[in-house]
Amino acid sequence: MIDAGVLNEIGVIVGAQHLLTSPEELVLYGYDATPAVDVVRPDAVVHAGSAEEIAEIVRLANRTPFYVIPRGAGTGLTGGARPIRGGVVISTQRMNRILRIDADNLQAVVQPGVVTDQLDKQARAQGLFYAPDPQSMATCSIGGNLAENAGGPHAVKYGVTRQSVLALQAVLPEGQLVRLGARTLKSVAGYDLLSLLLGSEGTLGVITEATLRLLPLPEARRTLLASFAEVEEAAAAVGATFRAGVLPAAIEFMDGNAIRCVEDYEGSSLTGLVREAGAVLIIELDGGAGDVERTGAIVERVMREGKAKGVKLAKTEEEAEGLWSARRAVGPALAKIAPLKVNEDIVVPLSGLPRAVAGIHSIGAEQDIKCAIFGHAGDGNLHVNFLADPQNSDEVRRVERAVDEMFALVISLGGSITGEHGVGTTKQKYLSLELSEESMDAMRAIKAALDPRGIMNPAKIFPERAEDGA
Repeated sequence: MIDAGVLNEIGVIVGAQHLLTSPEELVLYGYDATPAVDVVRPDAVVHAGSAEEIAEIVRLANRTPFYVIPRGAGTGLTGGARPIRGGVVISTQRMNRILRIDADNLQAVVQPGVVTDQLDKQARAQGLFYAPDPQSMATCSIGGNLAENAGGPHAVKYGVTRQSVLALQAVLPEGQLVRLGARTLKSVAGYDLLSLLLGSEGTLGVITEATLRLLPLPEARRTLLASFAEVEEAAAAVGATFRAGVLPAAIEFMDGNAIRCVEDYEGSSLTGLVREAGAVLIIELDGGAGDVERTGAIVERVMREGKAKGVKLAKTEEEAEGLWSARRAVGPALAKIAPLKVNEDIVVPLSGLPRAVAGIHSIGAEQDIKCAIFGHAGDGNLHVNFLADPQNSDEVRRVERAVDEMFALVISLGGSITGEHGVGTTKQKYLSLELSEESMDAMRAIKAALDPRGIMNPAKIFPERAEDGA
């Protein structure tokens, strides 16, 4: 518990109305979007209004001490924003202003509480766009995207969040307010601390402002749907697209279970063509009108050579949006049919996609667990969903075994246990599959150097060791 006198000091810093301490308020910040986790209430929640307020609170946390847990919109899926050991949650939702859109330099300066979709809409009003587009972009915030290095469907062409960040303002774990990076397109002055903070899941500081790269809106866009009888055929067609010399803006994958779930529970109609398909690919191309027309013809040829049962071109923006709407509906639709949806975001090299999807389906069948796979096949990032009844302990154990076997398969294919969700708490026990003890020790050393008191978002990313304490 945090002393009442310390809470009063925090209230003076941010204003008493922005300090939450009642049990009813605190329980709302004891979880994020991670399914089936225990709720641990923080000791307090602060809705900070400025970088200076956050810096003061972090300095106070070092003197007292108490834990600090940075939080954006709470849409994370691996428990990164949960207060495992109590402490003070610092919410950045009040810091939600787009400070500047600089069309001349193709940049935006934003606070961390800005909703990702709002930034993209304001950029589009000026003929620009913000490329990172995580699934939750209508609700997630820029600060959380930065902390997780979020991806999305268009990462295959435009990169994950890191590729769109030029500069940051941040509060480091001892309360130093620093600026990292530069507004220029090039800067190699000193260590790249900016990239160190990106994807650090709030363990190395609190991001308080970001200068982000914007891009001109493409002249044209073309969206195609290809359906396949077998999941392996669809997965193989992804690599064939790149080998044909095409760099698509996105290639999204949905297996048959995901397709039928959307059809049944969202009332979607992808097309009558795909109802019994084993898998579909949604391919988006963008660029100049002539280039899109040319590459569209190449993609259609590649799909048919790859044994596609059918290829449908969206003739209007409305038809294209209908395809994307169906893709975005998969996650919510799956949540409707299963009380427990274990969603893991794995990544494999493109050449490993056919073996990955076939192997994961085999694992699900062996464990007698319902499985649905969808995601960003263009960069090898798949969302694997094992569905279970949490009241059925045997079924839950079989899901756990399926997840264990899936990660072992992914690593054997040269892949990664996470492409965009982060490690948080839910993937800690799998981190050693991908990283050696020497690598994790080096990362722990960086954490200890920047955060010697260990106050910043404790018990995240790295598996706990006896010497770490509680």
